[in-house]
Amino acid sequence: MTKLHDTSAPVMPGQWLGMLGGGQLGRMFCHAAQQMGYRVAVLDPDPASPAGAVADWHIQQPYDETDALDALAQRCLAITTEFENVPAQSLAWLEERVVVRPNASAVAVVQDRIREKAFFVEAGVPVAPYAEIIHERDLDQAPVDLFPGILKAARFGYDGKGQVRVQSVAEAHAAWHELGGVACVLEALMPLKQEVSVVLARDHRDHIACYPATANEHRDGILAVSTSDALEPSSPLASQARDAAAAIARQLDYVGVMCVEFFILEDNRLVANEVAPRPHNSGHYTMDGCLCSQFEQQVRMVAGMPVGPTGNTHSTIMLNILGDIWFQDGADEPREPAWDQVLAIPEARLHLYGKTQVRHGRKMGHVNIVADNLAQARLAASNVAGILGIAWHDHA
Repeated sequence: MTKLHDTSAPVMPGQWLGMLGGGQLGRMFCHAAQQMGYRVAVLDPDPASPAGAVADWHIQQPYDETDALDALAQRCLAITTEFENVPAQSLAWLEERVVVRPNASAVAVVQDRIREKAFFVEAGVPVAPYAEIIHERDLDQAPVDLFPGILKAARFGYDGKGQVRVQSVAEAHAAWHELGGVACVLEALMPLKQEVSVVLARDHRDHIACYPATANEHRDGILAVSTSDALEPSSPLASQARDAAAAIARQLDYVGVMCVEFFILEDNRLVANEVAPRPHNSGHYTMDGCLCSQFEQQVRMVAGMPVGPTGNTHSTIMLNILGDIWFQDGADEPREPAWDQVLAIPEARLHLYGKTQVRHGRKMGHVNIVADNLAQARLAASNVAGILGIAWHDHA
């Protein structure tokens, strides 16, 4: 068994860091780590994974393959994860041999919506009214004020998948079968004014730094647009969101970068929606709009380095790029978007994820629009969206 690295000592550049997961978030982690002088080993079964393509070492094995986990632990002094559905058991196995941030117990909580909702309540963070649906018969006992609502599978849901809107108990029964008859959460639909999120970093000494909240617009359950400077930092809502996110991180004993998504209701109450135990789409703007990106923060946290600065240097709008834009005007075969026109806009910063297969709904990249003020950013974002065929709604 590998000797556990001294958790009080930082992992210095030149050493190896490990990553479970090979998607675009892992790819951007690799770029940030390599820029700082680290070498990165990625464990992911996909031979064409975006992170594996740029990692210093790609272990092409399943996440629960013991020999692969052992190889990762033998080489790396500290390991992190790219997405929440990595088996918590694999993280627990690694924790006995090497520093793992975030820890397995924290990831296990947010992998399960039932545990996550209960955890929010224990941490004193407001949530929408909900009921646990373990068996189908629980739907008949659900409070009437949970309808209309959303039935969400407790595990493996993301980007709007694994959830169904329901107007009645009868519809909830049908939705339960549609979701596979698994444990669920039934959550009341609330009158929403705005969706916001807070990305934060917490180090192993309990230093916490929050990035300013972003305003988020989802389409078909997938984040489409994030706008920095969403809330005035000194406003009560911004303060409440930061405090709630910090309380969740401390209660989980979470070390790393995480995102907490919130709903602002029509009466200006703030309720927590869910936690992402990793960098988040809504934090992609930090790559160009902050001194320290969320991915550099992730490197800092797993390596035991100090928390980086989190203030905005510019007003930034992030546009998510889905595979749909390769099929504009009803094209049967994918056609390369007009990147030259996008990059002719001075405020545009293009980030593509190196995915070789284009599909409708697949996240292929994002564009950050960076400007001195929000009005300028909105104008440039409108122009970029027009070139790429992305729907744009100016909420200024």
